[in-house]
Amino acid sequence: MNLNPLLKGFEDLGRYLLLLARSFTGLLRFRLYWQLWTIESIQMGRDSIFLVAIISFFVGAVTTVQTAYQIVSPFIPKATIGAIVSTSAILELAPTVTSLVLAGRIGSNIASQIGSMRVSEQIDALEVMGINSATYLVLPRLLGALFSFPILVIYACFVAHAGGIIAGAFTGAVNPTQFAVGARGFFQPFQLVFMLIKAVTFGFIISTVSAYQGYYVKGGALEVGAASTRAVVVSCLMILVADYVLAQLLL
Repeated sequence: MNLNPLLKGFEDLGRYLLLLARSFTGLLRFRLYWQLWTIESIQMGRDSIFLVAIISFFVGAVTTVQTAYQIVSPFIPKATIGAIVSTSAILELAPTVTSLVLAGRIGSNIASQIGSMRVSEQIDALEVMGINSATYLVLPRLLGALFSFPILVIYACFVAHAGGIIAGAFTGAVNPTQFAVGARGFFQPFQLVFMLIKAVTFGFIISTVSAYQGYYVKGGALEVGAASTRAVVVSCLMILVADYVLAQLLL
């Protein structure tokens, strides 16, 4: 039995946890981290808002059309379509699909930025100057993701609902009033709490996994590209695992 992949996995997990621990030690001036956090939060939200809007709109629209296609019985009220689409958008489509998209958009960006700094020896220069590079590079991106991801997910949820309403009205499958009646009838406040818990968890996974892949990259530009790809793949896999675990524990 080849134990090398298993040992490599434990090594990566240990280095990942150590990087997280280092990210919260040796803090410098609060004003510096406030500025870095603000910059990262604005960039993550501004650069992703259009992509999130496009994807969420069509996800909501497609879900409405497909739900209407499957409901063939005349005894099932049209409001059921709104209930199914709304619940799906809140529990799964908005947080999970949005985070999978952001893993490619934000995760690869974090890994490539930090990886470029590693191969160009900028991280070594920070360490020489007595700056904790893990705190300086990882913590602002982590806090930025924890702040911006819930906002983007809430925005995606609203846009998905709008896409479902417009698609339902355009195709004649369900009118806006029926959609709203179904959405309100099956809504539970905990669904929003669950959605935000998933958003924070997925933001943590994407930011820290991507930062880890970039921080420990070795080589040159080719290795930075490979680290960015690896960050997206690992983040997506961990998001799917965390999605199942959260659903099993909280629902």
